[in-house]
Amino acid sequence: MIISASRRTDIPALYSEWFMNRLRAGYVLVPGIRNPDRLGRVVLSPESVDCIVFWTKNPEPMLNILKSIEAMRYFFCFQFTVTPYDCTIEKGLPSTKRRIDTFQRLSAYIGKKRVIWRYDPIFIDAHHSVQWQIDQFSEMCRMLYSYTDRCIMSFIDLYDNNRSCFRAMTRKEICCIADTFSKIAAQYNLPLFTCAEEIDLSDYGIYHGACIDQTWIEDVIEYPVTAQKDKNQRAACRCVSSIDIGMYNTCTQGCLYCYGTSARQAAIRLAATHDPQSPMIAGWPKGNEIITNRTVPSQKIRQLSLF
Repeated sequence: MIISASRRTDIPALYSEWFMNRLRAGYVLVPGIRNPDRLGRVVLSPESVDCIVFWTKNPEPMLNILKSIEAMRYFFCFQFTVTPYDCTIEKGLPSTKRRIDTFQRLSAYIGKKRVIWRYDPIFIDAHHSVQWQIDQFSEMCRMLYSYTDRCIMSFIDLYDNNRSCFRAMTRKEICCIADTFSKIAAQYNLPLFTCAEEIDLSDYGIYHGACIDQTWIEDVIEYPVTAQKDKNQRAACRCVSSIDIGMYNTCTQGCLYCYGTSARQAAIRLAATHDPQSPMIAGWPKGNEIITNRTVPSQKIRQLSLF
């Protein structure tokens, strides 16, 4: 079983203590997205969990517990988003400079194959031109190429909660960025992939990628796994199946482009109910919920002995 921690909220940045408590307890409860009175119980034993994929913009609060997670015999890796935006866009994050330093420290500790750099989302507005994006990406490549094996890029997706802040990019803008980004990445021998994009950029040497990629997971855990496409993601997503243990509307970092929160104030209110001892990220079970087992057995392919 692959654990996604989490597409819905930033567990390393905000809920590291809670996460460590859940590993010690051996399970987590995850409210249903459409029906929060239905809770999924996910066993978190090292025997069931093949790999934990952390999604984060700021894993600094988690750095001091990674050794403990390893000691408990868990394998893990990071999807680490580092973008060049300031606090008008990413309100609750440390500076880009500080997060680059964190990226380098994390990579130095766990190895660069276990940290993927996400440059996501890319958008264009009056303050962030195509050339600005190119300049920023070039500088960040220079600082990060030695600390990762790949970069995943993605263009802004518009939702009801961010449509007033951003506009859709034109095909010309996308292709211009793809062409130049590809050339920059090639200078550093840094493979560049897209995430859940329908547009084909292979003419520029940028191919459709998967964030939770089977080959990557196998490389991290040094074991082959059986894996199928995640049917719960968008059609263009190529990720393999995982169990996400996060909750929407619990990330308080306030990024304007975020799809995981309907509004920052709503996230702040829900996050205020967080208790590190609870089996859920926000609040406690009321006692009348329907609890179902969502644990998936290990997907490792183990060779059978002939003797």
